[in-house]
This record gives sequence, C-alpha cells and structure tokens, in this order.
Amino acid sequence: MILLDDIYGEFEVDIVLEELILSKPLQRLRGVHQAGASYLVNEKWNVTRYDHSIGVMLLIRKLGGSVEEQIAGLLHDVSHTAFSHVIDFVFENMDEDYHEKIYSSVIINSEIPTILSKYGYNYKDILFDDSKWALLEQPAPELCADRVDYTLRDMYTYGHISFEEVQSFLRNLIVFEGKMYLQNIEIAEWFVTTYYKEVIDLFMDPLNIYGNDILAKTLKISLEKKIIDLDDFLSEDEDVIYKIKSSKNKEVIDLLKQLHQHVQVKEDRKQYDIHRKNKVRLIDPSIFNHKELVRASILSEKVRNMGRIANEKATRGMYVKIISN
Repeated sequence: MILLDDIYGEFEVDIVLEELILSKPLQRLRGVHQAGASYLVNEKWNVTRYDHSIGVMLLIRKLGGSVEEQIAGLLHDVSHTAFSHVIDFVFENMDEDYHEKIYSSVIINSEIPTILSKYGYNYKDILFDDSKWALLEQPAPELCADRVDYTLRDMYTYGHISFEEVQSFLRNLIVFEGKMYLQNIEIAEWFVTTYYKEVIDLFMDPLNIYGNDILAKTLKISLEKKIIDLDDFLSEDEDVIYKIKSSKNKEVIDLLKQLHQHVQVKEDRKQYDIHRKNKVRLIDPSIFNHKELVRASILSEKVRNMGRIANEKATRGMYVKIISN
C-alpha cells in the first residue's frame, strides 16, 4: 500500500499495517472528528482521528521507528468514541482519558489481535505498554509523535502554518536514545508558539467551546432517556446524530438544531452563558545542545512567557457569551 500524506509525503507501508488500516476499527475513525463538535459549527474544522492516526504512524516511520512502534502509533487512538473528547465532557471527566480506559476492551473485541497474530505479532506486547514506545508517547511537556502530529496537522490544515514551516520543523527533529528532540531554540520557539495556537487558540476558541458544550448536553440527555447507549459511541459521529434525530425527541432535537454553521459567540468574562475548562496542556521541548539536553524554557524567555500565559488561560477556562444560535 502506498500512502500519500499532506505533511510527510509518500510512503509504502508493510503488509501488516495495510491490513490494519483497512480493518473496521481503523476505517471507523474516518467518521470520528478530532475536535468533537467543531465540524458542526465550522465545516473547515474537519480533521479526523483517521487522518491523525495515519500521521502518527508515518511520523514514527520517518524518524526510524520499528514496525511494532508504527503499529502502536497507528492504533493509539482506535478506542476514541464518536465526537472524540466530547464524551469526557458528558461524564465530566477532567482527565479526558475515557478512550484510554476502554482501550484494551476495544482492542480485544475487534479483529486487531487476529490480524497481528497472522503476521507473527502479539497484540498485548505491542499495544498494552506505551512505555516501550518513546517516539509515540512521552509525558508532557516533552515532544512525542502524538503531540507533534495533531499540532502540525491541525495548524497546517486550518491555514495557520505553511508547508515550508512544517518541513523546516521536521528537518530540525532529531532522535536521541529513542526520543525526539529539537536542534535549536529558534525551532523550539516556533513549535511552542504553534502548539499554543492549537491547544489554546483552537481548542479554547469560543465557538469550539460552545459546540462541545451543546453537544455534550445533547448526548447526556440522550443517554439518560435511553435514546442512545454507550455502544453507540463506538460508531461514527453521524451515526450517533442520525439515531438521536430518529428518536423524534423534541428536547434533544432542539439542542441539535443549535449546532450549525451560523452560530455567533464571543468571549465575555462578565456576561457569559457557558464556562468550560479543558485539560491543561503545556509544552516545553528539550533542545539537544552541545551533547546535552536543555529545556527550551531555560534558554528562552519567550517560551517561559508563553507557558505562563497558556497555563493561566487554561486554568481560567473560557467564558462564552452566545450572540446568536
């Protein structure tokens, strides 16, 4: 199978990866949007979990990661439910890790173990211990393939960074003792700036906050009224919406009608209709500097200030006033 990615270019992938990509669990992610309700209120916010999963796999490959780590990268988000993290808002789960809690169950109850076994791989060895895969996952505030891909992918797709900037960043990524680092403080400052455009400016955009809040209320009521159940979340976004609409329940349908492309909202800390906090996400990548690893914040006042401001904004949350819905 030849894959052509907007960011990483063209790659031929191993047969085991091809079969996993074509499997039902991976194909389902084509219908699961990365940012939850965002596509319902802004059609341009349309990156999917499938796009991101392929991207993480290819970034790991580009950096020399093994086939096993590529498999782990490809499958790392396979348990994300419809609308991604909105289910965490439904259950008021501040850690935003519902998909991690159900990960093993989703894997075991799928064809993934059979596919891996066919090619001589044990799914437990590859998928149930992220600590093996230092390119794929690292504790914040360091870089990892997951954080890097969703940041580059969203910001490039939505027009906030250029293709040339993305390629410059990738050229400045290095791997040392199995982990990814940057080569200079300038590229670190660029990535930190870009990351906060993602997790603060986009994730906390008043329109995004509004969309996810209204959708979370819709889903919560739909669960309470038994219009949908938890199994429905392991389908695609539009499948869940169709089931809610088919119920003909006026309360939930009226809520769904508030999710459209012409909603107008703004930030207003005094007269607000919605206040929501997202998980605090901070970044402070290490620089490989003269054979030593040094945190960007030690070398750059700009990085320190960006981190402080981002922490303040995330901790405060977003106050949203609805102008028109």
